[in-house]
Amino acid sequence: MWMVVYVAQSLETAEKIKELILAHGLLVKVRAINTNADEKYGCYEILVPESELNEAHECIINESL
Repeated sequence: MWMVVYVAQSLETAEKIKELILAHGLLVKVRAINTNADEKYGCYEILVPESELNEAHECIINESL
């Protein structure tokens, strides 16, 4: 099952988080939350498999420190 690890407020941020998670060898996908919003500025969910949720979350936290 895919789980949300982060919600980004722009496509640019979503892509940065996606690349960060991919760099750690984890599976990741991005899903738009509102389809009516402007693609560049809409909200996006960053999803990872449930088994990789904790590791992905740690990647995001460690990068922001």
